[in-house]
Amino acid sequence: MKNLKLKICGMKHPENISEVAKLQPDYMGFIFYKKTPRYFEDSIPEISREIKRTGVFVNEDINIILQKIKEHDLNAIQLHGEESDTFCAELKTLLVENEVEIIKVFSVKDDFDFGLLEAYETVVDYFLFDTKGKNKGGNGITFNWEVLKEYPSKKSFFLSGGIGPEEVEAISELQAYFKENGKENLLYAIDVNSKFEEKAGLKNAEKLKEFRKQF
Repeated sequence: MKNLKLKICGMKHPENISEVAKLQPDYMGFIFYKKTPRYFEDSIPEISREIKRTGVFVNEDINIILQKIKEHDLNAIQLHGEESDTFCAELKTLLVENEVEIIKVFSVKDDFDFGLLEAYETVVDYFLFDTKGKNKGGNGITFNWEVLKEYPSKKSFFLSGGIGPEEVEAISELQAYFKENGKENLLYAIDVNSKFEEKAGLKNAEKLKEFRKQF
């Protein structure tokens, strides 16, 4: 899994955030969605500027997103709802001077209509594929990654959904597939969450430390 970025999402408790930040993940995710046990309503402690602070939103008002970006000095936002391409375009225009990355999430199970991505190609920085489940993320299960072998875009993406130590081999195989087909830069980052938790929002730093060695 060399050359992949690591995003640790669903961070909640300040002391735990500080502890996990020592592992230098590339992204840390903070969920600003009240209908989740990982809802973040604290202040982000001082962490390395090399770590991109990522705010996760679900069908949120643009003004609230802008407010959270300013309040928490966010470097990226992850849109985890049914946000339209028009919404993303407006947001991108407002954020162009801030250089805040926009990550658009799409939920996948056994198949996926990649045609849905076309309208978003020019208005987001990355796609993220997560498992379709009863919750807006954090379901703890993987989807059928074989679907991604049909990925038609040239835009890099995050892989999410129930990823833990047991998925390392499968991730390496997917990475190898893209490399063999001249698309080695498509799989950009791995997004982990529930598989490394003691409870919702509280990460096991030792487990993450071992996992981090794979990158």
